[in-house]
Amino acid sequence: MSVPEITEKLLAAKQEKGLSFADLEKILGRDEVWIAAVIYRQASASPEEAKLLIEALGLGPIYINELTEYPVKGLGPVVPTDPLIYRFYEIMQVYGFPLKAVIHDKFGDGIMSAIDFTLDVEKEEDPKGDRVKIIMSGKFLPYKKW
Repeated sequence: MSVPEITEKLLAAKQEKGLSFADLEKILGRDEVWIAAVIYRQASASPEEAKLLIEALGLGPIYINELTEYPVKGLGPVVPTDPLIYRFYEIMQVYGFPLKAVIHDKFGDGIMSAIDFTLDVEKEEDPKGDRVKIIMSGKFLPYKKW
């Protein structure tokens, strides 16, 4: 997967400034995962949010317009090759239908929104090795009958 040129510039500026996504969360008042999605051009920022981000990264205002454009979302039609991203693909290959079945048992016939949605990443310390905890919360959208 290739990343847009603006993503490379934003990530380089973030590294140069020694900022984490959590630092940017404090500056923008938005969740760190959402900020990363804007940087990777999977979400769009308002002009005010784009301005705050660009200023925090010490970049010029020429990037503001690009960050406010509606992006084309998704990885594309290929199986991801990055090991971390592939694990999510693998999780859905193994647990996708079981998750669907459990959601249908609890809510009925419908889907979980990826629009009215939040995603949080937490670190859980564990003596056997730290754990990654991912919390997805999406509004349930029942299929409509007509």
